[in-house]
Amino acid sequence: MEDDHFIALSALQHYLYCPRQCALIHVEQLWAENVRTAEGRLLHERADQPRSERRRGVRAVTAMPLAHQALGIAGVADVVEFHQTPEGERIVPVEYKRGRPKAHRADEVQLCAQALCLEAMTGKSIPAGALFYGEARRRTDVAFDDELRQLTFNTVTAVRAMLSAGTTPTADYQPRRCDGCSLLDLCQPRLLGRRGTVDAWLARQLKED
Repeated sequence: MEDDHFIALSALQHYLYCPRQCALIHVEQLWAENVRTAEGRLLHERADQPRSERRRGVRAVTAMPLAHQALGIAGVADVVEFHQTPEGERIVPVEYKRGRPKAHRADEVQLCAQALCLEAMTGKSIPAGALFYGEARRRTDVAFDDELRQLTFNTVTAVRAMLSAGTTPTADYQPRRCDGCSLLDLCQPRLLGRRGTVDAWLARQLKED
């Protein structure tokens, strides 16, 4: 799983949230922490300890390593539940997130990628998983339908292309997305976003001349 062939499952979430953030972390190897990331880290601490527990007929495995050889993705699932039902064993990946459910599908894609890994590893179909949001303190079920699976495949392709190129997308300042990002000072989206606008203006002027 340390082979360069593999893409970290977290990179898929980072890419859909912001391609530049994904590149800063996974291409340039930059990282910074703020209150939000610290809260997320604390939320994950219990799930980050590998163990297996059984409650009410459900076996829960925490910090479970995952990989999909064909897709070239790998990572660690917060929790994987194994439910015993009359129809057989049902596998449910559960991902822990701080905050609340989001409008974009970045978290769902990361979870779906976990399910794809589990399907490849176990040979069993996994129709759904769950996201647990710390701020809302509730669990949101996620169906792995054809649309979400295709979005996940497309994201894997896009991230692999970006990592192979080794390039970082230009800054695009969006207050709601950028102001809460722990990489804000490293990214400098306000400054670099304006610089991109100036460069484009200069290019147009040179072309006209």
